[in-house]
Amino acid sequence: MSDRRTALIAGLLYLLTFAASIPALPLLAPLTSDPAAFMAGTGSATSVLTGGLLDLINAAACIGTALVVYPVLRRTAPVGALGFVLSRTVEAAIIAVGVLAVAAVVTARGQLSAEVAEGLVALRNATFLMGPGLMPVANALFFGTALLRARLVPRVIPILGLVGAPMLLASGLATYFGVISQVSVWAGVAVIPIFLWELFVGLWMTFRGFREPVTAPVLD
Repeated sequence: MSDRRTALIAGLLYLLTFAASIPALPLLAPLTSDPAAFMAGTGSATSVLTGGLLDLINAAACIGTALVVYPVLRRTAPVGALGFVLSRTVEAAIIAVGVLAVAAVVTARGQLSAEVAEGLVALRNATFLMGPGLMPVANALFFGTALLRARLVPRVIPILGLVGAPMLLASGLATYFGVISQVSVWAGVAVIPIFLWELFVGLWMTFRGFREPVTAPVLD
């Protein structure tokens, strides 16, 4: 497969992660915003199941982005290429655990107690923090560094991811330890660079493809 075709497929998969993950949040809201009310019959089960399906599509696209670009990245950054595959796989697995928790609540709706439902929703929320919330840090470090070494895309794109990675890590850890809320202003600001990095790299690969790689790594 040509590098142009590889970049196109990887870019479309990156954009698919946006198309699947963003609408999943409001679709899951009938359950995640008030588990007790959902168990009492408020909210659409179809909406929640659709949100879970979109999360699974997101998980599959996550793995796909790394597998597709692996043959290109390993030429100049074999460690980064493999690390990106592993980090994306871990992210997808964490997302899948959250989907299973959601599916369990919907399947047993009317049979589980509100407390059990809230516990499963808490598990789903934890997977959202540890998966889409923190794994993009590792993704940016592996993929961003590999792209920077080979100069496959404009330098500003991976640099944006490498700058955003520590910001997102700090925000994620602060959320994990209860210092800030996952929906706080600080958390929102911290995610902007990573959001833009993933959007821009997806758009660039889709519409422009990879540049001719350098013959030697840019960074030691």
